[in-house]
Amino acid sequence: MVGSLLGTEVQRVEDPDLLRGRGTYIGNLAADGLLHVGFVRSPLAHAEITSIDASEAAAAPGVVGAYVAADLDLPVPPPFVVVNPEVTRPPLATDRVRFVGEPVAVVVGESASAVADALELVDVDYRELPVVADPERALDEDAELQFPELGSNIAAGYRDRAGDSALDGADVVVRARIENQRVAVVPLEGNAVAVQPGGAEQDHDITVHVSTQMPHGVRAGLAKAFGFDLERVRVISPHVGGGFGGKAGAISEHVVAVGLALKLGRPVRWVEGRSENMQGMPHGRGQVQYAELGLRRDGRIVGMRCRVVGDCGAYAGFGGSLALGPTRTMAQGVYDIPRISYDGIASLTNTTPVGAFRGAGRPESAAMVERMMDLAAAELGVDPVALRRKNFLVPDSFPYKTVTGATYDSGEYAVPFDEALRLAGYEELRAEQARRIEVGETKLLGIGVSAYVEITGGGSGEYAEVEVHADGARIRVGTSAHGQGHATAFAMIVNDTLGIPVDKIEFIQSDTAEVPRGGGTGGSRSLQIGGSAVRQAGTEVLRRAKEIAASRLEASADDIEVTDAGELGVAGVPGATVTWADVVSEVADERLAANVDFAPDGATFPFGGHVSVVEIDVETGFVTPLRHIAVDDCGRVLNPLLVRGQQHGGAAQGIAQALWEQVTFDADGNPETATLADYAIPSAAELPFFEASNTETLTPLNPLGAKGIGESATVGSTPAVQNAVVDALKHLGVRHVDMPATPERVWRAIRDGASATCWQEPPAAFATLPLRADDTPDEEEAVV
Repeated sequence: MVGSLLGTEVQRVEDPDLLRGRGTYIGNLAADGLLHVGFVRSPLAHAEITSIDASEAAAAPGVVGAYVAADLDLPVPPPFVVVNPEVTRPPLATDRVRFVGEPVAVVVGESASAVADALELVDVDYRELPVVADPERALDEDAELQFPELGSNIAAGYRDRAGDSALDGADVVVRARIENQRVAVVPLEGNAVAVQPGGAEQDHDITVHVSTQMPHGVRAGLAKAFGFDLERVRVISPHVGGGFGGKAGAISEHVVAVGLALKLGRPVRWVEGRSENMQGMPHGRGQVQYAELGLRRDGRIVGMRCRVVGDCGAYAGFGGSLALGPTRTMAQGVYDIPRISYDGIASLTNTTPVGAFRGAGRPESAAMVERMMDLAAAELGVDPVALRRKNFLVPDSFPYKTVTGATYDSGEYAVPFDEALRLAGYEELRAEQARRIEVGETKLLGIGVSAYVEITGGGSGEYAEVEVHADGARIRVGTSAHGQGHATAFAMIVNDTLGIPVDKIEFIQSDTAEVPRGGGTGGSRSLQIGGSAVRQAGTEVLRRAKEIAASRLEASADDIEVTDAGELGVAGVPGATVTWADVVSEVADERLAANVDFAPDGATFPFGGHVSVVEIDVETGFVTPLRHIAVDDCGRVLNPLLVRGQQHGGAAQGIAQALWEQVTFDADGNPETATLADYAIPSAAELPFFEASNTETLTPLNPLGAKGIGESATVGSTPAVQNAVVDALKHLGVRHVDMPATPERVWRAIRDGASATCWQEPPAAFATLPLRADDTPDEEEAVV
């Protein structure tokens, strides 16, 4: 068959429903007798609960019930990632609250307005406790302990045996304390869940509609928590308004909703408000990185030492452990670094739990390494582009085992990097930068570069089924799209395999009664793993169809091919064809279908180069992003339109972190950015036009040759923008500006110039950590 759609821009088949308002979200789910749920949340970051009186709320008009933890006796949901098994979070707080926004009681009513009014009637008495809101201060010997039985606020941690020896032989060592600030996920749709109770006479004990990235993971978590057989729990995710890592696993509010539905025998629904979302949905990033890079005078890297604190927030949120996993795994970046020493701490604080956000530990690593490369270039007095080129891993070294244990599958790091520089007009930009400085303009130009590699996919496999029927085909797959374009991409794969038109292919996902198993969506895994499963299932269907067609056409199955018209015919005999409907009619009572569980041969490692151009007003410190050039290599590109969309979205979030976004708390743990009036998320008006393109370096680890793209532009964009800000000011002696590069921070950097320092000694707690065991397995799977 000629004229394959793969590699061409195909419009998204899922968009018409969304554009015409036909999308179905939890918030507009209809169910007879539906009750509404609302939570009373703690206004204090750390306190003992001395009493809760919900009686007045329970008696309010339109209220069915008001409950505290003791009333419901709910199980503890299994965490998405276990950081410390001794730390557990109850669905409703029992004796103590540990962050502002933690649920302490729940109200159920006939309407959302009745619930909102009754929430104000629940009377909770607290005894305030000292608060630790800063992950570094949490490591002080006299810091208030979140869990006294642990003996410290270290949920997990280790130190490397190498220590300072990683820098042996260095002529120059550059050092920096780098903040990778906490950010909010801010999906368009917050968390939401609706639970319908079932019973022994029905197919399921409960049916849960939930806004999640991983329906089968939610099913597993709820079944384990409540003791249900897995098959007795049905989980459905309708349209999901964004996830970005924030919607993984069964959460406390899900468990409360299930408990209420079972107790009351009626369907219940909870839809998170925006302020609730900003306080309760796990935040992302949240690392403090102490990095030291050693080099020879000729610019060759000899080693790197890293000591990284990851902020868990309350209850050992798994985002704190990303400092121990993916950030370490990707610490070598794209460079030939012979020795790396890496120590990590997951620190407990009285703040919103930290989880994953687009990239989950990998953007943090790239930001650290790329900042150190620019610091080294400034110290050595060389161009940051030249320093990177000198230290790139070379193509002949792949597959390459890094010092931290990752096995890079394929790469040619100079190719997208050089292409980004060409598209940017790097030399011309440098000339313009010099001109502005020479004539004393107040608007300075900054040019920032980054070269990155990240990890995607890997780990467990994925389920897919392809079925052909008389009117077209049907795909079932265990991934769970929430905006990425899976329906389009997977239909293109089936079209390429079977010749069935894309508009004749039905797509089924995110319903555990329709799809028996699945890993969901996260870690940029869907196309490379789910798509490969679809490819294999389609290939198996084609094999069976060829046998049937060969019998009808009295030919050898080896001579049957898919024709340009999307039929099955004999090669070289134009008139000898059968339609797919003909083939389906031959299988009688059976289905013409195949399902597979595809397991990849390992994680893949996308890479790329980004260039950021910014303008800084030296009188105010205001930074304006002028251009952003992204050349990302995600292996084989199946649909450039989908890839470009992911690049645009990723770059937008990466630039936003570099310049504007930050979740902050005061010293008492009160959130200072709990609404979108306070949290500086940009609109399209603040962002430049994105100049996005691709190179293609195929991976040998899956049949599509594809790597992930969903998070790549976030990994590459943030350090490029941060480097651009510092680059604009380097002639003033400025060497580092932490993110976000707000006008005040930039203005202070200009004022302080060369007198500013970007280093201090790391917390003493690093010296007390246990040694990382030599047999500790290296992580080879992206998270969410």
